[in-house]
Amino acid sequence: MYIINLIIKIISKISAVVSGLYRYRDIFKITGVFATRKFSTAKNFHKYAILVAARNEETVIGNLIDSIKTQDYPSDLVEIFVVADNCTDRTAEIAREMGTICYERTNPNERTKGYALRYLVEKIKEDYGIESFDGYFIFDADNLLNYDYITRMNESFDAGEKIVTSYRNSKNFDDNWISASYGIHWLRTVRNEHRARSLFHLATRIQGTGFLFTNELIRDGWNYTSLTEDRAFCADAVAQGYKISYNNEAIFFDEQPTDIKIAMRQRIRWAKGHLQAFVETGPKLFWHIFYTGGMANKDKSAPLFKKFIRNLRFRFMSFDMLMVVFPRQLTLVFKKLVSYSLRIVLVCAAGASFSKYYAPDFIRIILDIFDISPSFESTVSGVFWVIFYALAWSLNSYINGIISAAYILIIEHKRIKTQKFYKKVWFALTFPLFDLIGKLSMCIALFMKVEWKAIPHNANINISDLAEKETEREKELAIK
Repeated sequence: MYIINLIIKIISKISAVVSGLYRYRDIFKITGVFATRKFSTAKNFHKYAILVAARNEETVIGNLIDSIKTQDYPSDLVEIFVVADNCTDRTAEIAREMGTICYERTNPNERTKGYALRYLVEKIKEDYGIESFDGYFIFDADNLLNYDYITRMNESFDAGEKIVTSYRNSKNFDDNWISASYGIHWLRTVRNEHRARSLFHLATRIQGTGFLFTNELIRDGWNYTSLTEDRAFCADAVAQGYKISYNNEAIFFDEQPTDIKIAMRQRIRWAKGHLQAFVETGPKLFWHIFYTGGMANKDKSAPLFKKFIRNLRFRFMSFDMLMVVFPRQLTLVFKKLVSYSLRIVLVCAAGASFSKYYAPDFIRIILDIFDISPSFESTVSGVFWVIFYALAWSLNSYINGIISAAYILIIEHKRIKTQKFYKKVWFALTFPLFDLIGKLSMCIALFMKVEWKAIPHNANINISDLAEKETEREKELAIK
């Protein structure tokens, strides 16, 4: 029994250490409430290529192209490239009719978005040359761009940023609790990560779409073909010494899944890609915490103090990105399952002592107020306390999820599509289920072979529709 108790303590200590490594993120969360980096009006207009990988997207791709063509940025400095990847519909035809440069690719054995992007970059390199464009945007076919999106992103690029991500809004936020949870999820990352990292000139993470990068990053092609090419891209970029900034004024919209089966499938794919990114880039990021190889100080003419600060920043960015790709959710689930299982074994086998230490903080406070101590007059009572604490932890996690969702719905209310109060309450109450799906997906992905499958997009909405609907909603609420 001593061995089992020792194992429990070791697991708890390791979990405490891992959790402690993430405490620095509290600074990001607090900063994100109040501030983010702002960019001045650009002095130069840069030339950009927009890359779109599309799989059977005839319903939505025209709306994306239209939102790009109506930007307030000089149209002669923007070229749209589409790769119709394994399409069986009119995606390629529509893209060409709307004036884009469209390549068609058929390879059913290589189906991830990363393979499509690799093919598209190869064709651009062959036909135009990578350096024909200063920077490259990546969008999904269901995205819509706010009218000044490229202008805003150009401000960051002109300020010297090599990689920039943007504000991800939802065009179907209020369809149901699933689409709302996705929207809250993206905005939680904005508030808890993007805003502060950008302000501190660190590296935030890109999330699939809506980002810009300099041409030098793909001079040797697009090399990220895993299930989550975005994680691999940003982890590799940080390992090479690049910052990843964020522009809070550049807003784009995308369509969120509304079906639980599709959401589960997507989350499992994300989880598998997360694990792959950790295996592929984790060791390199860990190594760069201690050894930079001079990558942080390529500018030999910089003052010594500036080199020192840049070196520290690079080491911290490597550590921070390692914490991003580390599968923390998996370790938390493993810790809970193993530790509580072993405690039940201890209670059933020997009536071992059980401490309030194992309970969540709010349960410990309640037990102290009423002077209640777990007792083991019988095995049944011991098992009761173990199960009670496990349920208390679950309740604690659920309440934290509600608070997190409520915070986002309140602080981002000006940008989220206008909602009735009861819907906001419902979305906050159901958001913890979305996080639970994420934890389950990570566990499933560990043992499951995952293949990339397209997420269907059926919302035939253009950027002007979003503006009109929002105006109508605001008028309705004002009348009420």
